[in-house]
Amino acid sequence: MASVELRNINKSFGSEQVLHDINLEVKEEEFVVLVGPSGCGKSTTLRLIAGLEDVTEGEVLINNKVVNLIEPQHRNIAMVFQNYALYPHKNVRENIIFGLKRAKAPKDLINRRLERVSKMLELQDLLERKPAQLSGGQRQRVAMGRAIARDADLFLFDEPLSNLDAKLRHQMRTEIRRIHREYKTTSIYVTHDQVEAMTLGDRVVVMRDGYIEQQGSPMEIYLKPNNLFVATFIGAPSMNILDATIFPEFVDLEGQKLILKNMLSEDSISLPKEGKKIKLGIRPDFILDENFVSKDASLTTIRNAHIDIIEPLGFDKEFHVQFGSQTLIARLDLRTTAKEGEKINLCFDMERVHFFDVETEKNLFIH
Repeated sequence: MASVELRNINKSFGSEQVLHDINLEVKEEEFVVLVGPSGCGKSTTLRLIAGLEDVTEGEVLINNKVVNLIEPQHRNIAMVFQNYALYPHKNVRENIIFGLKRAKAPKDLINRRLERVSKMLELQDLLERKPAQLSGGQRQRVAMGRAIARDADLFLFDEPLSNLDAKLRHQMRTEIRRIHREYKTTSIYVTHDQVEAMTLGDRVVVMRDGYIEQQGSPMEIYLKPNNLFVATFIGAPSMNILDATIFPEFVDLEGQKLILKNMLSEDSISLPKEGKKIKLGIRPDFILDENFVSKDASLTTIRNAHIDIIEPLGFDKEFHVQFGSQTLIARLDLRTTAKEGEKINLCFDMERVHFFDVETEKNLFIH
C-alpha cells in the first residue's frame, strides 16, 4: 500500500494559478476524499498525483519518494474516471485484464485476478459483452474491476459516479466502500457531492478556489466547520445562516435573546459592549420543537416562528419557517403536527450554534 504526500504544491496553467500552496498527507490504507465546487482544483490535484499534469512548484511523494519526474505508468497507481475510459472495441473480459496483459503478467495470474474481480463485482455473466451493451452502473463496475485487477498501490477516483442516477450512485458508494474495506488500498477520491464525501471518506478535504479550506473526519467537518464556506457547503440541507448581533452574555436574533450560558472562553473573541454583527449558523438537525424537549441549559427558544412550507421526508419533516425578516429550515420528527400557516416555538441547541465573522467568514470559536 502507498502513502502520499503533497508538499507546498502550486499549479498554474499559463498565467492562471489554480492551486495555492497545497499540503496534504495520505496514510497507507486511508480513504481520503477531496470535495468542493467545480473549479476548486480537486481534479487537478488528483492529476498531479497521477502524473497526468506537471507540478509548477512543490513536490509529490509516493511512499516517501519524490515522483515529480516519474511517468504515470511507473507510479503503480490505478485510476477510475468519470467517463469510465473503457475500450469500446474490447469486451468486458479484455477491458478488465488489459493492464495486466500490457504488463506481461503470467497467464495464470491474469486468470486468477479476472475470476476474483468478476465475482466480487458480479460481472461473471457480462464478460463477453462490449461496453455499448452495458448500463452506466455496469460500465462503472468494469472500470473499477480493471483498477482492482492491477493490484496497484494507490487508487485514484475522479468523480466516478457523476454520470449515474441517484439509485445507482447509492449502490456504487456501498460497493466502493466494501472494496476498500476488503483490499485496504490507499484511495484518493474526488467529488463535488458532499454526500459522497461524508459517506466514503475516512478523512475529508474541502477545497475552494485552489486552496484547502479544511480537512478532518466527516463528523469534524460537519460539526466544527472552520468558516462559512465549509459550514454551508457540507450538509444537506445546508446550515442555516442568520444575521445576528452577539453580546458578552447573549445573542440578539430579530429582537429575541439567545442566552450564551458561559459558552465564550476568555480567549475566544473580544466583544464590545454594544455588540458585534455576526452570522449565526445552526444545522436543521439541531433545531427542536419546544413541545418535545426536556428543560436543558443548552437550549434557548425562538418564539412564534411562522411555518411557511412543510416537506415530508418519511421519518421526519423539514419545516421552512420565517421569523422577522429571516428564514430557516428545521428538521423535526413526526410528533410535530403543526401545519403550514401556523406558529411554532423552536429550541436552538446552543452547544451546536456557530458564530461567523461577517468580514473574514471565519468561525469565531469552535465548540
